[in-house]
Amino acid sequence: MAGVLDGIRVLDFGRYIAGPFCGMLLGDMGAEVIRIDKLSGSEDRYLVPVAESGEGPLFLALNRNKKSLTLNPMKPKGREIVENLVKTADIVIANLPQPTLEAMGIDYDSLRAIKPDIILTTVTAYGNGGPYSERVGFDGVAQALAGATYMGGRPGDPMKSFVPFADFGTATMAAFGTLSALIERNKTGNGQLVEAALTRTVMAFNIALLAEEAIKSIDRPSYGNRGYSAGPSDIFKTTDGAVMVQVVGQPLFERWAKLMGEESWLQDPRFATDMDRGENGELLSARMQMWCKDMSTKEVLDALDEARIPCGPVLSAKQVLQDPHIKAMDFLQDMNFPGLKKPIPINTTPVKLSETPGTIRQRTAELGEHTDEILDSLGYTADQISEMRNARVV
Repeated sequence: MAGVLDGIRVLDFGRYIAGPFCGMLLGDMGAEVIRIDKLSGSEDRYLVPVAESGEGPLFLALNRNKKSLTLNPMKPKGREIVENLVKTADIVIANLPQPTLEAMGIDYDSLRAIKPDIILTTVTAYGNGGPYSERVGFDGVAQALAGATYMGGRPGDPMKSFVPFADFGTATMAAFGTLSALIERNKTGNGQLVEAALTRTVMAFNIALLAEEAIKSIDRPSYGNRGYSAGPSDIFKTTDGAVMVQVVGQPLFERWAKLMGEESWLQDPRFATDMDRGENGELLSARMQMWCKDMSTKEVLDALDEARIPCGPVLSAKQVLQDPHIKAMDFLQDMNFPGLKKPIPINTTPVKLSETPGTIRQRTAELGEHTDEILDSLGYTADQISEMRNARVV
């Protein structure tokens, strides 16, 4: 089945999550993605190693459907290869600081001089133009700066999200921007610079809290797992685990109150609206916890599900992999990789298209696996490739 982006070539200089996940999304949709690796392998390849050669699970998941070219673009011959690659490319992805982009010759002005219709997609921590632009930063720093970490814990004990949503969210925004730039190029023939930033993404995700503060100056404290704009919305312990319950809206609250045997609360002014219930959420959570404390997780979920109240178990990674719904869906797909004792489950394309779905066509490449193939396609001879390898260019 042909992919939406068949015929599109992407040069992926991304590292860690934000750049590689953007490239992964484009690769899943059919683009030819070439990952430019350091000669010894980039740092993100070796995080939490699971393969004999050192690759980690995150790297293996985010770099399928990509070819691997080892290259030192800081050497003159390496810069030449970059220029020759850019001439064949449609998109360049890089989550690197601007000075590094310029040193490697992949800043937007340099790329545009080589190929005027090129699209450069960049990801930074803070965005360009502000007082923090030259600082380095990762996902957790962006979560903290944009107000999410403060709200994530309990008063006096802030906590970032374990899942790096700033990285993954920004990568998704970068892919969205890249596709938008491709559509514009198809109309006008012009390329452009696409800029995504971790802090910009978290600001967008956290806008309700920030906008409320700007208007009302509430200076809300953190609430832990409890919601502040409805209730009960919290995590509750059972005899063998915990469940997440979210009661939002009057119909759900009415069903919940009846389930609890608290119909009188339907006329109680403390619980008249979602915001009232959020303000008095501690009381509602206490009542819900009392109801849950002598029941198993299954008993709680069955009763809530029968009442059509949104709920779910709080699962460990081990339990997620054993969950019947997870097993029944196509959220994960096994992938083989040299040096793994068994296939590794990796995420499938996280959005489904009915006619042109994303596909995993190629396992994650070993370091430099396609170097000779790519250089040969650019017109380099076997002797030239051998010389460059001896000179530590590739």
